[in-house]
Amino acid sequence: MDQASFQRPAGRDVPAEPEKTTLDAISATADQFARLAVELHDTSGVQETVDTVVEFALQALNCSHAGVALSVRGGPEIPAVTDPVVAEIYKLQLSTRRGPLVEAMRGQASILIADTATDERWPEWTAKVRELGVRTVLDVPLTTATGTIGVLGLYSIEPDAFDADDEAVARILARHASVAVANARHDESMAQAVDARKLVGQAMGILMERYGIDGDRAFEVLKRYSQDTNTKLRDVAQQLIETRKLPR
Repeated sequence: MDQASFQRPAGRDVPAEPEKTTLDAISATADQFARLAVELHDTSGVQETVDTVVEFALQALNCSHAGVALSVRGGPEIPAVTDPVVAEIYKLQLSTRRGPLVEAMRGQASILIADTATDERWPEWTAKVRELGVRTVLDVPLTTATGTIGVLGLYSIEPDAFDADDEAVARILARHASVAVANARHDESMAQAVDARKLVGQAMGILMERYGIDGDRAFEVLKRYSQDTNTKLRDVAQQLIETRKLPR
């Protein structure tokens, strides 16, 4: 997305023709999000999807830094940040499991810190974030019908940087990102499943040829080795294909 492709709607402070100005601003914003939807549809994979979201956030909102943290089985992970400052902000929260990111992911509600110099909810964390030069924080959850899948984090070096319009745009962006990330994850899972089936099929063929057994028996052999070695079935198959040996 070109840097000039998203321009924040101008004219909010212009008194002349307020109705026309408002309609023009709404139309411009709708067009910009329509282009974002197309870009997200054309992305391949979760990483490229969240990279697109973060890039759009920097252009569309009054923020200095942005990032996306996704929820996984082992806890939140950080797939996309604009710079090391955001990575450090996330790291501080993930290590203690305290802060607006964790709260937004748990409570499925946006969290705004207007000024890290005065907010008292997470004093230790806000003090460290302020040392990094960040004064305003806005964390918006990425939610689907199944729950929260991540958080969009927006950060500014200025206090009180996000107004009502910024928050509204951030929530719309989060909704687009939620759908795009969920779809990308589904596509990746399907691709991995297909790949796993192919590997298992190849490994079964090796066992059938070597030991003269049928497909059911070959699959049971792979399954037993998977259970006995606490190794994923796909990895057992991969090792057999590469080494012609089963794991010990």
